[in-house]
Parts: sequence; C-alpha cells; structure tokens
Amino acid sequence: GMGTLITYGSYIQKDNKLGNTAVEVSMVDLLIAVLAGIAIFPAVFAFGISPSSGESLTFIVLPGIFQQMTGGMIFAFTFFFLLAIAALTSTISVLEVIVAYFSEQLNLSRRTAVIIATASMFVLGISASLSWGMMKGVTLFGLNIFDLFNYTTANILLPLGGLLIVAFLGWFYPGRSVKDELTNGGTVRARYYSLFIFLIRFIAPIAIALVFLNGLGLMNFLNAN
Repeated sequence: GMGTLITYGSYIQKDNKLGNTAVEVSMVDLLIAVLAGIAIFPAVFAFGISPSSGESLTFIVLPGIFQQMTGGMIFAFTFFFLLAIAALTSTISVLEVIVAYFSEQLNLSRRTAVIIATASMFVLGISASLSWGMMKGVTLFGLNIFDLFNYTTANILLPLGGLLIVAFLGWFYPGRSVKDELTNGGTVRARYYSLFIFLIRFIAPIAIALVFLNGLGLMNFLNAN
C-alpha cells in the first residue's frame, strides 16, 4: 500500500497540491472503510458471528450468512463479484510498484517488467490459494502459505516499512527537499509544513512502533507482565 502511494505520487503533476491530495485520498479511503463496516458488521452481529474472524469472515462466515438470507445467492454473487473487482484493481496498483522498480532501476522494458512481475505474482498467488486445498499440509512456523504471507506482510513488513520511511523522511532526508516537494518548488503554500515535520519526526514513529509491537504480540506480553 505504501509502495503504491509512493509510486503513484511520483506521477502527480507538479502543479498539484500534495497536502490536499493526501487529505482527499485519506478521507475517501476512510469513508469506504466505514461503508464496508456498515454493510458487513450488522449482518455479522445479527447472526452471532465474531467480527474478529479474519479472512474466514469473508470466505467462510459470510457465505454461510448468505445461505440463510432471502435472495442470498443474488447477494453472494454481487458481493464476491465486487470483491473480485476490488482485488483485481488492487493487484494492478501493487503490480505497478514492481513494474516501476524493474523499469527504472533495472532498466528493463516496461513489457518485460510487466511479464516478469505478473508471472511472479501469479505463482505466489496460486501457492497462497492452494494453501487451503492441496497444499494445506505445507506449513512453516505452524502457518500455511497464505497465513504466513498474511502475518509477515501485515504484522512485520508493513509497520516496519512505515517506521523506516517516517524515520528516513523525518530525520535523514533534507528538510529543504521535503519542503520543496510539498510546495512544488515554492509555487504553492504549505502552511502545515511545521506540523507535518513534527508529526513525522515524533508522533508517527511512536504510533507505528506501537502498532508494530502489537502485531508481534509484544504489547500483550508486556501488559501481562
């Protein structure tokens, strides 16, 4: 997700106000998340299902709920069709990160980069899908392939990557360059710059570190002791 934002952000026109764009994207993302919760969780609570069911909530619990609903087949088809569209568009966004790296850093043609990236993601995706079927016996650290990918990316790579990004941006990347990016070389005003730097240097690292520790289960360990 962060890689997608960074890659797409590099394509933004110079006359675009990054601060406004960041707020707009964040608010739209929050709105969609709230709408998704409003659509799903009332049904979950109505049928006495735990909302912390994880991925099984989508692929096991919800199908069971659809079976008990009037016209459930129609709702199930619509839901999973839209879910497939969301997954496909998200995959394209993530693919662009890999393609951009191959193209710009390894000097591969875009066509070659797309083929290599797509083939790699296809193989990894198939192995993750089969971890609930014929490859369910393949485990590492007690986790199947899907759960291993899910745990590693969500609990380790994502928060750790975010922590390193804010640390680099706040403490190592030249402040003049940060301001230059936010103001498009001084052509637009960025009154929030001082607040932005304060948040990036002090608040964001602490918040992300807490998320990181919680994902590793260390917060529960510390609370228990």
